[in-house]
Amino acid sequence: MKEVVINPITRLEGHGKIVIILDDAGNCVKAYLQVPELRGFEIFAIGRHAEDMPQITSRICGVCPTAHHMASTKALDDLYKVEPPEPAKKIREMFYNIFMLEDHALHFYILAGPDFIVGPKAPKEERNVVGVIKKVGTEVGLRIIQTRKKLRKLLETIGGKTIHPVLGLPGGISKPLSQEVVETARKVSEEAVQFAEFTYKVFKDVVLANKEYVDLITSEAYTHRTYYMGLVDEKNRVNFYDGKLRVVSPRGIEHAKFDVHQYLDYIAEHVEPWTYIKFPYLKKIGWKGLIDGEDSGVMSVAPLARLNAADGMATPRAQEAYEEMYQILGGKPVHHTLANHWARVIEIIYAAERFRELAHDPDIESKEVRNLPTATPEEGIGVVEAPRGTLIHHYQTDQNGVIKKANLLVATQHNAARIALSVDKAARNLVKAGQIEQGILNMVEMAFRSYDPCHACGTHSLPGGLSVKFYLYDTNGQLLRVVDSEELI
Repeated sequence: MKEVVINPITRLEGHGKIVIILDDAGNCVKAYLQVPELRGFEIFAIGRHAEDMPQITSRICGVCPTAHHMASTKALDDLYKVEPPEPAKKIREMFYNIFMLEDHALHFYILAGPDFIVGPKAPKEERNVVGVIKKVGTEVGLRIIQTRKKLRKLLETIGGKTIHPVLGLPGGISKPLSQEVVETARKVSEEAVQFAEFTYKVFKDVVLANKEYVDLITSEAYTHRTYYMGLVDEKNRVNFYDGKLRVVSPRGIEHAKFDVHQYLDYIAEHVEPWTYIKFPYLKKIGWKGLIDGEDSGVMSVAPLARLNAADGMATPRAQEAYEEMYQILGGKPVHHTLANHWARVIEIIYAAERFRELAHDPDIESKEVRNLPTATPEEGIGVVEAPRGTLIHHYQTDQNGVIKKANLLVATQHNAARIALSVDKAARNLVKAGQIEQGILNMVEMAFRSYDPCHACGTHSLPGGLSVKFYLYDTNGQLLRVVDSEELI
């Protein structure tokens, strides 16, 4: 038996490695995605004032801080039993859709783009943002950079900071929008819709026009039949900011639909000793191990899961793109992991259209943006759809609002079991007869990259001590020995 280790894995948030086990013939018999970092933000929260949480949790990750900020803010609304004014909710949702648009663009063009725009087997020195720009052209590259810059500047203007916003407060937001900001938002929203249409064209021209890549999307190496979960509105359409959680089976049949306050009735968490990521699963089905299918409790969130769990999109162009994807891929639900990128582009269109709708809503000009809380805090739960999937914040406090217990159920946790399945299946299908060249190994990495995982957000489980390695050198700088801290226990 032989091990092939990909360490570190690349183009993701956080750290991780993939261990591929080969038999004597050089065929993969098992592959593991291991997450060796531990962040433990649930423990850091204990003893802190709940009002600090929207700022504390936004420090978990510099890529998805707005998701934590908003889920935390909504948990504070619930904790203090205070309903924000309608203008505040609309400004929050507009702000959040700007973030979703910008974040999805980051993943599509910069993190995942090198795989399907440059090519999965391209030389590794070309599989980066520079390679993407060379492929699509400098003019296109500049448009991507300029659009993201405008979106991030608007996030900073509305939220106070780009990556650590100070917008949300229990019962509303920190300040109303000036007329100048409103006008800027309206102008940028029009450009955002154009950018979304442009991105969809890039995807169709570069990706869908490439038969080799389409065959890769639909291949069995990247296919799993699992349950899917996402937030939906009253018409079962995708909504990033609010709604009920809907779960559908591998056949697309509704398994459950519930308010986030009931999440503990439907979702449980499993722990494995080889990773610091927990594995949520559907409680009423049970944990059956890392298997897929109707009888497995494994579920998925993220863009494709949201589209599978919903009956459609709430904006016109996104709905057209939604229908086109399912028509081309043979109907709902779609089980192809790499189709997450396609779904992500559809969500870019939705986020831009929803941003434009809210930017032109007269309510966002209102100065009535906060209701002050008066209730004694005890317990609060908030939910949003992060770019990577469903994000739940759950706080329990004393009567002074000091956190006694926190549960952060993040998207990468929801996806953890399916990601483990995806990496293992990709490696088993691709690594054969000792074929371990860089292009093949990158195609194994593509299995996890489709989910846009954030391991900084998701590492909460602590089954044992955190391993530390000691490097011993002689006086000439020669490495003598590497000692793992676990050997000293």
